[in-house]
Amino acid sequence: MTNQTAAMLVIGDEILSGRTRDSNMHYLANRLTEHGLSLREVRVVADDHAAIVAGVRALRGYDQVFTSGGIGPTHDDITAEAVADAFGVAITHRADAMALLGAHYAARGLEFNEARQRMARIPDTATLIDNPISIAPGFTLGNVHVMAGVPKIFEAMVEGVLSTISRGVPLLSRSLRVERGEGEIATAFAAFNAEWSDLQMGSYPFTQDGKYGTNLVIRGHDAARLDAALEALAQVMA
Repeated sequence: MTNQTAAMLVIGDEILSGRTRDSNMHYLANRLTEHGLSLREVRVVADDHAAIVAGVRALRGYDQVFTSGGIGPTHDDITAEAVADAFGVAITHRADAMALLGAHYAARGLEFNEARQRMARIPDTATLIDNPISIAPGFTLGNVHVMAGVPKIFEAMVEGVLSTISRGVPLLSRSLRVERGEGEIATAFAAFNAEWSDLQMGSYPFTQDGKYGTNLVIRGHDAARLDAALEALAQVMA
């Protein structure tokens, strides 16, 4: 089985300015790994119509594309319009989204004003993504899943989308902590990697109490193969 590929488009001036630390990429990467999808690329773009259109078009070659940010009620929430343009489809105040939002605000005694109605602007051929946190829906258009930037809402939407995507084979990992710097173990680790070339390997240095060390990580889809590789690596690094 070949796992589906995935990409993410993070949208927002607040991310690029450093005002907001993005946690959605970390969450999505973990969930895709567990679900058996291979996240291959992440891009971050400003709240700029042309940049969003270009980003969507560039990433559509992957099997699944996930976006975060820019579908709220304010003037700078332009993602829905940009995604519609990227696909060349019309966008309107969709009746299904209007009904969801209208009922939500009516139940709370709040005015369903023009700003709130902006969140019902959905491309004509898209399907809605459920938002169990604050009702305002995301949407899927083709292979692009458009979701909110607020982490709790994004995470809830991701779970809904993943329930519609077939699982692949999860990527597993094993790690070995070595109390030596990368420069000392690099040659032996490279030779080991060549010997076990069916597995992915990486080295991640750290310092602790003034001493250098390295975490060696092995990744693959077969747990038994990973266990065997870890045991062999421990012997090499002993």
